[in-house]
Amino acid sequence: MTEHILVLGAGYAGSMVIQTLEEQLRDVDAQLTWISKHDYHLMLHEIHRLIRNPGLRDILTIPVEEIKRQGTPFEQQTVEKIRGKERIVEFTDGTTMEFDYVVDCLGSQTAYYDIDGLREHALTLKSLDDALAIHSETTGAAAAASLDEPATVVVGGAGLSGIEGAGELAEFRDQRNLPLDVRLVEAKDEIFPGQDHQFQGALRQQLVDHEINISTGDPIVEVDDESVHFNSGRSADYDVLVWTGGVTGHRELDDPEVELERGRTKVDDTLQSADERIFVVGDSAIVELAEAPPPPTAQAAWQAAEVAAENVIRTIRGQSLRHWTYEDMGTVVSIGDDAIAHEIKFVPVNTFDTAVASYLKRAVTTRWVNKVSSRRRAARTWQAI
Repeated sequence: MTEHILVLGAGYAGSMVIQTLEEQLRDVDAQLTWISKHDYHLMLHEIHRLIRNPGLRDILTIPVEEIKRQGTPFEQQTVEKIRGKERIVEFTDGTTMEFDYVVDCLGSQTAYYDIDGLREHALTLKSLDDALAIHSETTGAAAAASLDEPATVVVGGAGLSGIEGAGELAEFRDQRNLPLDVRLVEAKDEIFPGQDHQFQGALRQQLVDHEINISTGDPIVEVDDESVHFNSGRSADYDVLVWTGGVTGHRELDDPEVELERGRTKVDDTLQSADERIFVVGDSAIVELAEAPPPPTAQAAWQAAEVAAENVIRTIRGQSLRHWTYEDMGTVVSIGDDAIAHEIKFVPVNTFDTAVASYLKRAVTTRWVNKVSSRRRAARTWQAI
């Protein structure tokens, strides 16, 4: 009997799952279908660059036709529910599709933590349209301001997205001499919470050097159409508010056997859920490893995706499953045209912010493009970013 495998999502995990399954399905009686809301892959780890330069849109999006093989069906659909017991996926247009196996790579959505007014007034940084909206709103605010009375852009959440978004806004301001005040606020006591103190210190210094005002240790508790209000009782006016303060799952999966935590599916190190026909990869998953859970990063997603795809095939064949171990290759964070690298594998220096860090950031992106698309597109990407 032909097994029908659905791959949901075209992010880092979904793209890598598709390519791995295409490679390994040669001697398996299975049909593969790829489904995503968009007909392109967005390089989310570089999305902040669109805030300054919307012209990079075609560089940072890769059409699915360049990623998949010609014979692999693709459906542009938005998933409403994955019903594990019934083995169907429901879409927002009312149609459905049956499956024998599904790989959920739908990713995450912005978490608002029930902060009053935040969802209504804040922009986010999770999609192509989000980044373009930040560019448009910031440009408009700057046009209505002056050097004596600059517009204020508040970025809430000083994790990776918030730091890179604030850095890009500052670079945008400086390159165009715009009247903008960029402020980065974080509820916890330090930026990039949970990271190495040396790394945090280096990031903070770079942000200060880029004239970004930083506030930590004071959570946002309420937002209205003019101001952000903090737990301490103070308030800050804004012209543009960007929220990057956390993510949660999409909550599409409906299966009595599967355990969810904040909308994300718990899986073990095989990436298989409690339902053996459902695999979950990337930000959709909470992976229970022997050590700490892997970070919600691109490198973790594409590492896990290869294992998940292989394990779908192994399940069909009745073979034992492969176990995933996360290999941390290091972290590179962009702050405008500058970058800071930390714990890069095979590099003896722990943290550095030289031109080499910026080179590494470009190299990581170009390597990914070459892997999922082509050398020609990779060369264009290297030149553009």
